[in-house]
Amino acid sequence: MRRLNLHKLFLGLLIFISGLAFAQEKEYKINTIAFYNLENLFDTVDDPNKNDHLNPIGEMSEGEAARVYPLKLKNMAKAIADIGTDLSGFPPAILGVCEIENYQVLEDLVNQPRLKPYNYGIVHYESPDLRSIDVALLYRKDVFKPLFSEPHEVKLYRDDDRTKRRYTRDVLYVKGLLDGDEVHILVNHWPSRGGGEKKSNPSRVKASETAKKVVDSVQAKNPKAKVMIMGDLNDGVYNESVKKVLATKRHKDDLTMPIDLWNPFENIYYEGIGTIAWRDSWDLFDQIIITQPLTIDDDFSSYRFYKAGVHNPPYLQNPRGRWKGYPFRSFANGWTNGYSDHFPVYIYLIKELK
Repeated sequence: MRRLNLHKLFLGLLIFISGLAFAQEKEYKINTIAFYNLENLFDTVDDPNKNDHLNPIGEMSEGEAARVYPLKLKNMAKAIADIGTDLSGFPPAILGVCEIENYQVLEDLVNQPRLKPYNYGIVHYESPDLRSIDVALLYRKDVFKPLFSEPHEVKLYRDDDRTKRRYTRDVLYVKGLLDGDEVHILVNHWPSRGGGEKKSNPSRVKASETAKKVVDSVQAKNPKAKVMIMGDLNDGVYNESVKKVLATKRHKDDLTMPIDLWNPFENIYYEGIGTIAWRDSWDLFDQIIITQPLTIDDDFSSYRFYKAGVHNPPYLQNPRGRWKGYPFRSFANGWTNGYSDHFPVYIYLIKELK
């Protein structure tokens, strides 16, 4: 969090609140909320109760895995530490992550030199996913206090046969206080497009329906709840799971009720910016979707949305060859010394400093 004089903020923010008396003398808190797919962050320990060998580190020799694991942690910590610092001056206050094996890899991550000074806490539950990957929430203890959390299982079945379960990642729900403001966060990693987009679509629709039920239950208690849905959705801003099930709006002006959901990444996608690239085509599977109350608090007495973006500095991009400019993934026929096959996404929230 950084204290900012208003005249140091972007011109757009000046214009946006120019109607406030003595606006040029006000100061604001700003915090970054982010999401990052960490691409196969697995440890080197073989768990006989998991399929944890079915990943790039698990397939390495013992010596190679021991060499690569700390390098992977170091790279991910560097990338995370830089998200949002252009404006906030600090790493994310709240960070949703996916493709992590267990609590231990998260502890190892937050204890890296680039992250340890920020005293990150962890919210994590083991999920039944066949790849042994989970979602989790990291948070800076100086600005966020969890009040309640629970995983919500996404129930999938093979060929609609309820005796044949297919297991995927849970939807993680966390309620907490961000500098005293109550917020609700859902961390998602929806089923992949394995087998093809059309065939796998019902699985992502089911995951979206699971998330929507959680949001509905929160809003039934408080229609003005500040909710953030974040994750690697394995769907674009235009797909059924997002546009129909969540009923997201593209423009803030389209929001008419507190329960409405706005996707600030829809416009970013149509500007030609993505988080993943495949076969010379970009898409934006990583998104943060928010409810109307995060957009309309004009007096800034509580946190409100300011800006969204994709964090894609040059070092997170493949530096050469056919895939130059694509996300610099960690693994491609072995260790690459890269980061992830996804770019992280973020939003800035601002609040008047009293």
